[in-house]
Amino acid sequence: MINGFSKKIENHTYAVALHMMYCNSVRIHSKLRMNPAMAAGLADRLWEISDIVALVEAVEPKPKKHGPYKKKRRVKWNLG
Repeated sequence: MINGFSKKIENHTYAVALHMMYCNSVRIHSKLRMNPAMAAGLADRLWEISDIVALVEAVEPKPKKHGPYKKKRRVKWNLG
């Protein structure tokens, strides 16, 4: 895990969850010779990082379409 911090507890929670998902599903344990999810019978194959990204993108809401942008009006100063 990186030696960093987040100012928001929600962002820190997401970072820890991603790290734990990587450790349990992607990384091969040295003594088990497989990842912990496969050892526990939760997964039948070794996951890739792209699988985790696909899970995150499936839950993430779609971006909304922006309306037309309004042009800023320039104010003309009449000083005399």
